[in-house]
Amino acid sequence: MRNILMTVMMLVVVVLLFNAIVTQNGTGTQAQIQTQGNAANNRIGAMNPQ
Repeated sequence: MRNILMTVMMLVVVVLLFNAIVTQNGTGTQAQIQTQGNAANNRIGAMNPQ
C-alpha cells in the first residue's frame, strides 16, 4: 500500500513540474516554441523566389 501511495505522489509531482515548466505564463517551453515558430514562418514568408 505504501508503494502505491509513493508512486501516485511521485506522478502528481511530475505532472505539476511538467505543467510549471511547459505552460509557464509567457516564458515556458510552449511559449518559446510558439515564438520560434512564428519567427520561422515570418522568415519563410519574407523569402523571394528567384
